[in-house]
Amino acid sequence: MQGDLLESISASDVSGALAVFDESIARGADPWQIHLSLFPVVQRVLNPPFINPHLPKMYRIICELAPGIDKTYWPALVRLETNEYARRPKLPKTGARKIPAVNIEFGDIEKSLAGSDTNETAGLMSAFLSGEGPEEFCRRMLLLGSGYLDKSLGHSISCTAFILFECVERKDQDPWPALAMLADYFHKGRFHSVPALRPKPIPVEAMRHHLLRAASGGGIVNLHHTITIYAIDRARHLFGIEEQNHLVRSWIDFLGEKEAKPVSTEREGKTSADYSTFFETFSRLVPGEALSALPGPRSKTDRATIANYLIRGVCDLYQGDYNPHHLTGLAALLWVLDSFPDRHDLAITALHQYLDYFCSDLKS
Repeated sequence: MQGDLLESISASDVSGALAVFDESIARGADPWQIHLSLFPVVQRVLNPPFINPHLPKMYRIICELAPGIDKTYWPALVRLETNEYARRPKLPKTGARKIPAVNIEFGDIEKSLAGSDTNETAGLMSAFLSGEGPEEFCRRMLLLGSGYLDKSLGHSISCTAFILFECVERKDQDPWPALAMLADYFHKGRFHSVPALRPKPIPVEAMRHHLLRAASGGGIVNLHHTITIYAIDRARHLFGIEEQNHLVRSWIDFLGEKEAKPVSTEREGKTSADYSTFFETFSRLVPGEALSALPGPRSKTDRATIANYLIRGVCDLYQGDYNPHHLTGLAALLWVLDSFPDRHDLAITALHQYLDYFCSDLKS
């Protein structure tokens, strides 16, 4: 049954993929096992006209969202992603290119990226991964991506990070499809040179201000400011302090001259009596009303309620055609709420940023 699902998604057969999925759930299949089984085909999913691998990134981010809702809602979440993968075009399947891991340096990957042979680059990535290990491969790829945040709208780190996390942690899967996708993306983006390191530390108060700047403003560019720092933080374990400082400084440059515009907390509401009451308001797609229907994110319990209501709400409003940022942006928002519980100004501003983006996008 899982083979049929992968074949349907690979063939971009939406109705066939959903039929197989629905039959599997009706027979008692575990939706999370279905999610895990999608790895090989997900890494090939494209999102034209954009070159960024939004869908493989979304696949990993689903792992961060799923714990925020009751398991009874997992079928809706996995059905949503199944539909999204099926309806988009795919990279063609390619056989893994075997290159001996002996004496492969990261400079060989950079040199290949400056050329035109995507399959060669993926082979060199595979060899470096085997020879130097997953942490070193991830570290070097993200440092390479840090030089292109302006050019890529942050995706050279945000997509790369989440694809790599899934690639190296799934010991049960062949990493080749993910490496082929990354090679294709870095070639298309012309990302081929690791920038000079900028290790100077960022003062704590300055960082607080930059986070508020990132969460300010509506639209896709501003949302990516938040998504990018979310990815950088998730990759923190791979870097020493000087490299982490460099990544953050690259992100600060990406913010440009943008000003912080905190949203007034006067509009925050109280917890809706239940989810259905919240959803009635949320479904009207008015950002201020949706914000007022959520609790103020001051306590761990209230933050859990926000996560539960928003993940479920995003699933319940799904009509078969979603922008992947509806999920990746939501995960970045929930990271803000959980990571900075003492920053009420930041939390409310980030909530408004996401709700404004989601509601505006659905209305359009």
